[in-house]
Amino acid sequence: VLFRSEPFVYHWDRLVKEKKTCWDGVRNYSARLNLRAMKKGDSVFFYHSNEGTAIVGIANVCKEAYPDPSDKKGEWSAVDIEAVRPLKTPVTLAQIKADKRLADMALVRISRLSVSPVTEKEWRVILEMAGMKK
Repeated sequence: VLFRSEPFVYHWDRLVKEKKTCWDGVRNYSARLNLRAMKKGDSVFFYHSNEGTAIVGIANVCKEAYPDPSDKKGEWSAVDIEAVRPLKTPVTLAQIKADKRLADMALVRISRLSVSPVTEKEWRVILEMAGMKK
């Protein structure tokens, strides 16, 4: 899974400093389904959008979906994530779009989706591009 955040709203360094956070405020039905499907221990790519446009870190889900505390109606979900490690080398959106192996990646196809799926193959390719092993 990939989580998008504008760095000025919630930066990777802030997650590292805080160690974990509630990922709330998601207001898209497809993204909500992706949140609700996540299990404790699932890995997450942390992507800076709009500024920087790069995958910069890896986090893990430490609490599965629960009612979003910022939603008064109770329709939306949140999960808690914890920082695991930064990518050795951030992987930019331009690099992702240039790699034919990632042409079908949701980040490329559905560019505005705030919580998007990442296949096992895509995960391995991104780690390879970042100079990391699984």
